[in-house]
Amino acid sequence: MLLQKRVVITGLGIISPVGTGLERFWSSLTGGISGIRRVTRFDPANHSTKIAGEVVDFEHTKYIDKKEARRMDRFTQFAVAATGMALADAGLDLEAEDRNRIGVILGSGIGGMETLEEQARVLAEKGPGRVSPFFVPMMIANMGAGQVAISYRLFGPNVTSVSACASSSNALGDAFRMLQWGYADVMISGGTEAPLTPLAMAGFCSMKAMSTSNDEPEKASRPFDARRDGFVSSEGAAVLVLETMEHALSRGARVYAEIAGYGSSCDAYHITAPDPEGHGAVNSMLGALKDAGIAPEEVDYINAHATSTPIGDKAEVSAIKKVFGAHANKLAVSSTKSMTGHLLGAAGGLESTVCVMAITRGVIPPTINYEYPDDECDLDFVPNVAREAKVNVALSNSFGFGGHNATLLFKRHY
Repeated sequence: MLLQKRVVITGLGIISPVGTGLERFWSSLTGGISGIRRVTRFDPANHSTKIAGEVVDFEHTKYIDKKEARRMDRFTQFAVAATGMALADAGLDLEAEDRNRIGVILGSGIGGMETLEEQARVLAEKGPGRVSPFFVPMMIANMGAGQVAISYRLFGPNVTSVSACASSSNALGDAFRMLQWGYADVMISGGTEAPLTPLAMAGFCSMKAMSTSNDEPEKASRPFDARRDGFVSSEGAAVLVLETMEHALSRGARVYAEIAGYGSSCDAYHITAPDPEGHGAVNSMLGALKDAGIAPEEVDYINAHATSTPIGDKAEVSAIKKVFGAHANKLAVSSTKSMTGHLLGAAGGLESTVCVMAITRGVIPPTINYEYPDDECDLDFVPNVAREAKVNVALSNSFGFGGHNATLLFKRHY
C-alpha cells in the first residue's frame, strides 16, 4: 500500500461578487456585505428573477492577453485570472519547478453558456457559415482547465469535474487524491462559473428555484431563515494551490492549512431535489471525517451548502444533526451564500477558501439576512455578524443537482 502524502494549501485566488482578490473578498465576507444586485449583463425585465451575484470589478486585460481573451468564454477568463492570483499568492516560481509534476483539476457545472447563447443567435440570424470556429473550444466545460494549463505551461494531470454544484469540491477532492498518491507535486484546483445569461437564468426561473425578492436584492439570499424563497445565481471563480507537504516545505512556502479529508456520495433520489432524509449528505460528511481520521467532536466550523431553498437548507440541517449528534449544537454553521449568492459549480472552491481563511484568520463569516428563525433549522448559524473564534477543523459541504454530494475537511497545519 502506498504511503499517502499529506497535502497543504499554499495559494488562494478569488473572483467573486463581493470582490476580486483574496483580501477584498475576505473583508467583504467578515463585514457582512452582500454582493447581490439587479442584473446588468442583460436586461432581466422579462425574467421573474432579476437579481444575481455579478462580478463587477474584474477586468480580464489585467491578467490575459487581449487576443487570447477573445478566444475564451467568461468562465475561462475567470479561471485563468484566478489561477494567476493563486500562483502569485503561493509564491510558486514555475521556472524553478518541474512542470510535468504540476496538474490542473477545475470544476464547472455549466461551462461556456455565454458563448453558447451568442453563437446560437448567430446561427439563427446569419446561418451556419457565420458560426465562429472558436465556438466549441470556447464553450466546452473542460476549457477552463485546458486554458489554465496552456497559459502557465503545466504538463501534469488535467481534468474537469462536472457534478453540478458539487463540481469544484469534487475537483479539489480529486486533486487532493492525486497529491496523496504521488501523481503530482502541485495541483491547481477549484472552480469557475459564468452562468448569468438570459437562457440559464430563464431555466432556473422556470424551475421556480430562484429567489424572486427583486426589490431588496441584498436581502434575497437568506439561508436557514424562515422566509427564504430560493437561491440567487452568481458568477466567479476560486482557485487553490495544493501541494504535498514535503514539496511546500522544501521550497519554504507559507502554508494556510492542510486538506485532510474528502467524502463523496450520491443521493440517488431525484434530479433536482435533495433527499429529505439527507442520507447522501450524511455519507459525504462521514466519509470526509473517516478519511481524515477526525472525530465529529473535533470539528469547529461547517461552511454549509445552504443555498436559501426551503427544502435544501432543512435537509442539510437534518444531516448535520445525524452526523454530529449533540455536538451539532456546539458547532458554528454559516452559509456565506447569504452574501455571495450561489456560484453553482464554483461554489465549493469559494467556500473551501472560506474554511481555509477561517482557520488562518480566526474569524467565522456570518450568515446574513437571518431574521426569522425556522423551527426546523435550529443550529448556530453565526447570525448576521462575524465571530472571532479559533478554528482548528472546518468542513465545507457541496450538494448538486443529480444528487451529487462532496465534503472537504480542512485543519490547522502544524
